[in-house]
Amino acid sequence: MDEETEKVSKGKKADVGDTISIISGSEKGKKGRVIVVRDNSVIVELGINPKKDEPIKTVISHKRYKVVK
Repeated sequence: MDEETEKVSKGKKADVGDTISIISGSEKGKKGRVIVVRDNSVIVELGINPKKDEPIKTVISHKRYKVVK
């Protein structure tokens, strides 16, 4: 995606199905789709592992991502 055409919302918690951009931590700079929303974090699917054909998932604190519109 082109950085100029993306809109990033500050301070909004993500909903299931939203795309987020990770702004800190070991996955910094990656984008993923929210699959579960918790009180303090979200579970995100980052892609598919080609060797095992399984989804790559991680947990991200609400403080460490921005919602991409």
